[in-house]
Amino acid sequence: MKLPEKTVERLSEYRRTLLDCLANGKTHIYSHEIAKLHNNTAVQVRRDLMLIGYSSIKKRGYDAQELIGVIGKLIDHPNGLNVAVIGMGNLGRAITTFFTGKRAKLNVVATFDVDENKIDKVISGVKCFHIRDFQTIIAQHDIRIAIITTPPDTANVISELLVAAEIKGILNFTTAQLNVPENVFLEEYNMITSMEKVAYFVKDIDTKQLITKMISQ
Repeated sequence: MKLPEKTVERLSEYRRTLLDCLANGKTHIYSHEIAKLHNNTAVQVRRDLMLIGYSSIKKRGYDAQELIGVIGKLIDHPNGLNVAVIGMGNLGRAITTFFTGKRAKLNVVATFDVDENKIDKVISGVKCFHIRDFQTIIAQHDIRIAIITTPPDTANVISELLVAAEIKGILNFTTAQLNVPENVFLEEYNMITSMEKVAYFVKDIDTKQLITKMISQ
């Protein structure tokens, strides 16, 4: 079953919420509770879960542990996937630290940089290699996903290296626009765009409040 990208995003968010529930001793949760935590609607939550063939809900709500398993079987790779982080500056370090140990089926097993002071060091719990050894390390560790956190002016060269090494998924944290073949899945996260989006909606909120204030005077 191939799901829409937005559905996969929501399922990942639902699983995160379910894991938090279990960690806090809550074993069951209702669709409207999930929806509230994700600024969503209960109808959308139920629609997403029905789409993956899960519609069992009891008086106590969804069984969190059971639903985590259902989502995992659908969106996780059965054998797990190894990940590399390219660029071990502040952002690369932060991402490596954040991802390490978060998901059993996604493992950051190598990082890469060009700074000789970082090469062969264990940074954020993962060994750092020189980018010139990229293809060898990728093959040795069967790495399928790469996260790019390099300066934007090097991102396109890096993406070409990734494609040549048969990387199948790229998460781009730079502002550079990348072009990859159709057999490589590219996810681009631009923090400037995200910040401008937040700023736009703050402006919208401020405008509405100003209008309300003017009307009430």
